[in-house]
Amino acid sequence: MATVAGGQGSRDVPVDRSEGFGERLLGLLLDRAHEMPPQLIAPLVAEEVNRIGGRDITILLQDYEQRVLTPLPGRGLAIGEPEPIDDSPAGTAFLGATTVEQSRADGVRMYLPLLDGSDQVGVLALTLTTVDDDDRRLLRRLAGLVADMLVTKSNYTDQFFRARRRAPMSVAAEIQWSLLPPLTMLTPQVAVAGILEPAYDIAGDSFDYALNDDILHVSVIDAMGHNLDAAVLATVAIGAYRHARRADVGLAELYMFMDAAINRQFGPDHFVTAQMMRLDVGTGHLQWVNAGHPPALLIRDHQVIQTLAGPGTLPVGFGGDIPQISEQRLRRGDRVLFFTDGLVEEHESGGEQFGEERLIGIVERARGEDVREMVRGVSHALMRERRGITSDDATLFLVEWRGGTTDHLATVDL
Repeated sequence: MATVAGGQGSRDVPVDRSEGFGERLLGLLLDRAHEMPPQLIAPLVAEEVNRIGGRDITILLQDYEQRVLTPLPGRGLAIGEPEPIDDSPAGTAFLGATTVEQSRADGVRMYLPLLDGSDQVGVLALTLTTVDDDDRRLLRRLAGLVADMLVTKSNYTDQFFRARRRAPMSVAAEIQWSLLPPLTMLTPQVAVAGILEPAYDIAGDSFDYALNDDILHVSVIDAMGHNLDAAVLATVAIGAYRHARRADVGLAELYMFMDAAINRQFGPDHFVTAQMMRLDVGTGHLQWVNAGHPPALLIRDHQVIQTLAGPGTLPVGFGGDIPQISEQRLRRGDRVLFFTDGLVEEHESGGEQFGEERLIGIVERARGEDVREMVRGVSHALMRERRGITSDDATLFLVEWRGGTTDHLATVDL
């Protein structure tokens, strides 16, 4: 049982935050959420947080460039300035996927990560007069439910997408963002994270992945051309990839299906460079087809120990090539970094290309970070070293193999 301070001349009012109360509160929230229109999510969250004595409630969502957390507008929510991800309590909660508590004169400011599965949606911030373990447990569960609601309701509204935007977005970028899976997936056996730049003007670059039983499937693509032409080509490529992947074919058949689909639709003058990968998350057995991309980097103990070179395959769409499949056995903790040529071929007018060696140097300096932090940190470091120059799309996609099993997650001990 905790207390919330009343107004001037009033006494503290007891607030029940026990587990039984919390279950009833979360159940009520879940019951209402099923039919709740998107614009009422914010007022509903504010109402429920107020019930436990919370105030100054803010929902912060990650912007597309992954630089700041932007406030979601809504009745009952406090709207302030965006919070920098790199240097704020909200950013610490977001990057670390952990609750941050900040003592203030009027109580404790709490920042709770909004996690939809393992994908970080944003941060829920609120102030309580006092905080105990009942509060922490209840608010952690509430934040998880809020994250699920935001992701589910985003399919019915543009409100959350608008809140995340810090600049005008091109039509091509709009198409590409709509194609993407969640930017991060973390499981006990494997973790992945990806990032695209420039966020508001991407066109031909994209990636996709799926974890089907013990096999992680990944594709990173770069469609030729610019603007809408590249976005349309990338859309067909990703659609063909998903169609073949869901038919449960091997890497060779998957490449040939994509190749035939693009060739039939666009002819031999249009193509897509790509890397397609299959990783057995139980054994660490990695297979890939490289169809025109720079070779991926194998990272072990924070060092790039080799490039995953191998026999090349023609870009997707030229028609009729037999794909060359390469293989590698990973060790637990190994990371594989896929990237497109826009990352290393960028250069100032008359200057040298950024190059793979500088990329490797930045990767090796990114120590002690999870996959999401590393991808984000490397992308932003590259942008700084290029002094913001971006004349081509660029993609980073990182895979970490952890091994082990997940069977324990399917058992419930009460």
